[in-house]
Amino acid sequence: MQQKWRRLGVPAAILLALAIPAIVPNAYEMGVITRICLYALLALGLNVVVGFAGLLDLGYVAFFGIGSYVYALLASPHFDVHWPFPAALAAAMSVTAVFGVLIGAPTLRVRGDYLAIVTLGFGEITYILLINLDRPINITGGPSGIVSIDPPSIFGLVLNANWQYYYLILAFMGAAVLFSRRLRDSRIGWAWQAIREDELAAQAMGINTTVAKLQAFAIGASFAGAGGALLASWQRSVFPDNFLFTESINILAMVILGGVGSLSGVILGAAIIVALPEILRGFGQYRMLAFGLLLMVLMIFRPEGLLSFQEQPEEADPPKELPSISSRP
Repeated sequence: MQQKWRRLGVPAAILLALAIPAIVPNAYEMGVITRICLYALLALGLNVVVGFAGLLDLGYVAFFGIGSYVYALLASPHFDVHWPFPAALAAAMSVTAVFGVLIGAPTLRVRGDYLAIVTLGFGEITYILLINLDRPINITGGPSGIVSIDPPSIFGLVLNANWQYYYLILAFMGAAVLFSRRLRDSRIGWAWQAIREDELAAQAMGINTTVAKLQAFAIGASFAGAGGALLASWQRSVFPDNFLFTESINILAMVILGGVGSLSGVILGAAIIVALPEILRGFGQYRMLAFGLLLMVLMIFRPEGLLSFQEQPEEADPPKELPSISSRP
């Protein structure tokens, strides 16, 4: 029955997602839904690191920022470089994947809270560099950021409306879901799960934990790089304050709230974290307090997440009763 509902639910969700621009009444709400898709893409990337491999990363926003700035430098008047959208996007993903390996390599010997502290430091260092790399050579624009970024041009169509960006980001989010699912069920996915459960046991089984961890960091960072490039092209500008530590916490909250390791749960968590403050905007200055209280209630009653990922083993047949062994007369 569960498989039947899943087969029906996936096509229905796809049709609903494609029809949203015709349903949403105004550009503001369309922008909120587009931002949900963007943060779902980021959360799917962090889910690879935290959910699949069990590596607590508190500096994930650094890859988001690096991807944004790489795209901005390659598609803006800042250095008078104007790469096509696919080339600049690929460059942003490649550079962030390299940085994922660079930050992952020194942290292979630390785990748990210590890994979180190291990645937190990486995120803060990246933010400081984004602010101060405007001298002696102006690379990042400092606190003023980079503006007048080129919009994406796909087959001659220049995107300039929220609904157009929605379809673009939705396509990337869908590709990330499919890629994550294949990763989860692949050999490297099972290796990540073994590392997450017990790294020493995984090593004893012959898993190269060094390579597996670096792969998780690189793939998760490339997702963030894609999200950063999409944000830069959508906003037409990037600023260091777009990549504060609070963004890492928000993305991590999406993963935990939806269910660590669950792809549909991560998307649901992104929708709640992004949309709930907008829904509570009528509460004025108390909306963040109400937002925090609702999250606390959710985590008290669903500490494993709203849609936790658990392998459901097939029910084995009951063991047959062994015949008793009696002595011969």
